[in-house]
Amino acid sequence: MRTNDCSDADLVQAVARDDRDALSQLYDRYAARLLGLAARILGRKSDAEDLLHDLFIEVRQQAHRYDKERGSVASWLTLRLRSRALDRLRSPAYRRFIDLDSAPKQAEPSISAEAVAAESEREPLHRALNASMQTLPDETRTILELVYFRGRSLPEVAAEMNLPLGTVKSRLHRSLKTLRDTVKE
Repeated sequence: MRTNDCSDADLVQAVARDDRDALSQLYDRYAARLLGLAARILGRKSDAEDLLHDLFIEVRQQAHRYDKERGSVASWLTLRLRSRALDRLRSPAYRRFIDLDSAPKQAEPSISAEAVAAESEREPLHRALNASMQTLPDETRTILELVYFRGRSLPEVAAEMNLPLGTVKSRLHRSLKTLRDTVKE
């Protein structure tokens, strides 16, 4: 099977059949994006690289559980990575070795030329999303940043911002709707 011509879902099915070339292709397609997300959440490039490695080991072992009816491969990988990153941040062992307040806020991931080219194609979308983020009220933008880039749970955000949990949920929902509408335009 020529994996370069395969859809993401086909690659995951091939990985489930223990096709290493398919796993390699899947890694090449998503590693840069996932590494950047992991680095933003964890704050250190070395921790992000470890997490990415662990994620693709898990993908190899759990590929048979992927269900394309429940979402795209990109969403599946992103949710798994985010979940594992948050688990690490919350684990006592991780906190013992990393002082989260003194950790760098964002590590610079190394990216390939292909990833840079793909990113430049998405640049108009990024600009639109950034512009849309700037139109959100400061408090709402802070909620988005805490949840999606700092890995805080909604109850943690509510406690940190001294807001009722329902308020945090509704503001997050409205802000995501605003950003989705931006993407549709």
